Amino acid sequence: MTNERIPLLIDTDPGVDDALALLMAFHDPRHALLGLTITAGNVGLAHTVANALKLCEVAGVDVSVYAGCPVPLVHAAEDAAYVHGNDGFGDTGYTPAARAPEAEHAALAIIRLAKAHEGRLLLVMLGPLTNLALAVRLDPDLPRRIGRLVVMGGAVTGQGNTSIPAEFNIAFDPEAAEVVFRAFPRFELADWEAVLRHGFPHRDFEAWLAAGDGRARFYDGISRFTRAWSAGRRGEHWHSADALAMAAALQPDGVRRAEDRYLAVELEGRLSRGATVVDWQQRSGRPANARIVMDYDQARFEAQIRAALGA
Repeated sequence: MTNERIPLLIDTDPGVDDALALLMAFHDPRHALLGLTITAGNVGLAHTVANALKLCEVAGVDVSVYAGCPVPLVHAAEDAAYVHGNDGFGDTGYTPAARAPEAEHAALAIIRLAKAHEGRLLLVMLGPLTNLALAVRLDPDLPRRIGRLVVMGGAVTGQGNTSIPAEFNIAFDPEAAEVVFRAFPRFELADWEAVLRHGFPHRDFEAWLAAGDGRARFYDGISRFTRAWSAGRRGEHWHSADALAMAAALQPDGVRRAEDRYLAVELEGRLSRGATVVDWQQRSGRPANARIVMDYDQARFEAQIRAALGA
């Protein structure tokens, strides 16, 4: 029983950094990937579903893909096509995958799979939290059924990448994030500020791509637009937000420092909507709900990426 693989479900909005994180999960032998639930976020739902199906095809992974929510719960939001390309995969014009998504809605798939693997499921959220919020509203007992919830999102001291204080995944659907963070007594968070501390030189990443296999060649193509955009704005280091969250999910013993704090989402601030507000000084008296990744073993992180690319 100790060698039994951990059931894994990933909610994602591919997206270039999502694609790298998914390749990491596809390659990990300690986890049994049950499916991908897809949301809108980086680009619209039709594109994120198509991208998930294509990545599975490229990697030779036969796993169910479930389409989810096409819009945030309440308010409209802008996508990140300016970073990922209009189709989310660098506008490379790839041939669509032959396979179609499942008929079941992503939120219903989350509920069903959590029941089937009660207490053991690792749920990794790489995009906006819309699908999970809907699932929680449909099944309020869902949080107790999930073994671990790992979220990529937030900017825990207000240094965001969408507005001044907000990170994209949370800012895209703050209401969904608030539903999730209130419902789950405990979750793990890899935020945008941690991502900035765990970059790696573009030249190193390009060497990994050159040394890799077909997965690396496909990823080289779909990420070229985004890497050029990043190099022009963030300098010599490449940052992959979802890859860091996936590393912490798949190999949690690589987390070298984490802080347990209470975290909530600002919904009404004129300048701070979507901000993740952390009670760093523990003034509220509320129990910690977030385990915030502060430092991850950089060598282990990079090794997971290289392995996922076949380098």
